[in-house]
Amino acid sequence: MRLPLRPAALVAVALAVAAPPAAAIELTSHRAAYRLVLDPSRPNQDVESANGAMLYEVVDRCGAWTVQQRFTLQVVARSGQAYEMASDYATWEDRDGSRLRFRLRQATDGTVTKTLVGEATLDAPGGSGTARLTQPEAREIALPRGTLFPMMHTRRLLEAARRGDRVMAVPVFDGTSEDGPQDTNTVIAGHLPADPAVGFASLRDVESWRVRIAFFAPGGTGQPEYEVGIRYFENGVADELKMDFIEFAVAGRLVEFERLPGGCN
Repeated sequence: MRLPLRPAALVAVALAVAAPPAAAIELTSHRAAYRLVLDPSRPNQDVESANGAMLYEVVDRCGAWTVQQRFTLQVVARSGQAYEMASDYATWEDRDGSRLRFRLRQATDGTVTKTLVGEATLDAPGGSGTARLTQPEAREIALPRGTLFPMMHTRRLLEAARRGDRVMAVPVFDGTSEDGPQDTNTVIAGHLPADPAVGFASLRDVESWRVRIAFFAPGGTGQPEYEVGIRYFENGVADELKMDFIEFAVAGRLVEFERLPGGCN
């Protein structure tokens, strides 16, 4: 799962690409809808309310993964000022994690604030490479050694969780920033066995983990610019989200879930 409107980065402590190999994670093609509300468990000093929705769709196209993600959030400040954030994001990623096509459109109150379109390639997952933007202007961005694309990052994260690793740190390029790869620091906080009480029947026999990912400015240190907490099932589905935008935080709950056909058969 990729989350919208995120800043960058991480203080690396161990690269996922350096970890010993594990059995490949099989991600599930699916469509998921999330209800977003202001997180009451975290102080939100300047925000009175936040409500929105996120629709996420990922499909295994046999040789590649496609992702569609739409996000809207209406925010009301304690001063009474209101605004709406929106994001429309799509990717195509080679199954081997070596090539990525991406398109991002972000808007505030209906006015487009960011558009990114382009393609990126890596020598191999965790290798070096180049991103080539066509919008907002033609330019190239160097991708340093260690970079992963988003779906490969999800697989590596879940493989690390299944091995029992507690920390994963790796730069990720997903086409949401003109500044290049975003450093990410992931803490895998706990394993949850399959639970018959899970709200969606097709997820009740799947184990899961709680993870928290921190994003820092590229090459930065100190406090993260953004953090997200996720309950990830082993098949790549998430049913709980907490997105901390520093000024305020939003909780997301899975309200609709549908498995989609995918794969090579």
